Amino acid sequence: MYTIKRAAELTGVPAATLRAWERRYDLVEPRRTDAGYRLYDDEAVARVTRMATLIADGWSASTAAAEVHRLLGPDSATLPPSPATDGPTATAELVAAAAAMDPAEVSRVLDEQLARTPFESVVDDWLMPTLEEVGQAWEDGRVSIAGEHLVAHAVLRRLSAAFDAAPGRPGGPRVLVGLPAGVHHELGIFAFAVVLRRHGVDVVYLGPDLPAPAWRDALETHGASCAVLGVPRRRDARPAREVVEALHDVDDTLTILVGGGHQDELDGTRTTRLGHLIGPAAAEVAALLPA
Repeated sequence: MYTIKRAAELTGVPAATLRAWERRYDLVEPRRTDAGYRLYDDEAVARVTRMATLIADGWSASTAAAEVHRLLGPDSATLPPSPATDGPTATAELVAAAAAMDPAEVSRVLDEQLARTPFESVVDDWLMPTLEEVGQAWEDGRVSIAGEHLVAHAVLRRLSAAFDAAPGRPGGPRVLVGLPAGVHHELGIFAFAVVLRRHGVDVVYLGPDLPAPAWRDALETHGASCAVLGVPRRRDARPAREVVEALHDVDDTLTILVGGGHQDELDGTRTTRLGHLIGPAAAEVAALLPA
């Protein structure tokens, strides 16, 4: 059995990516020690290695995971290849465009993929995994920080347009959506806000890096049926807890839901975890609201 650090060394896949593949694609199910630490066996290492090889060959993360399930797993039906991708090339094309800092090519790939339907599937099955790949390419030195920013801002512009085009329901149940202080990477939470608005919800998107007093002011000004915030990193848990406390100071009965990679860090704060897929999370929030 291998620790997550050793598994990362054996596969060449960073520990953070191993955890992301586990929760997003059910790629492996490591055993746990009594203290809760992950342990990987040889089969798990083989699955991770196979997925990493497919991604290096140009597959998107979602289609690579589906292929690993098909080849190595007994439950291949749980994760079919995504209909939102056009073969294994779109993610590689976007990474290459980012490396070349080619805005026209970045726009072409994004527009082709985001034009596919349903939008919610595109976001979960292609956009979010592909952004992870761009981030990984930056960590590996294949994409510069300028190239990564080029992609991020191109995505942000398209999410802004999709948010404005979504119908919403002014006057209906209202939801505050944003990130706590110190959290700047907003593409995931903004994509969630877009999908939630497409459910007809009156979304007040507060954006990134919002301190707890500003959340309190927003609730006092706008009112809300519930609030949603992201906890993408472990260190974001503390400012997120401050947001929860500030909101409950205004309305002790307010429903607060959390997403992001470290949403578990808010256990015990009277919050509800939304999981790691945007479409189902948005549907869950919409179902909680009064008709």
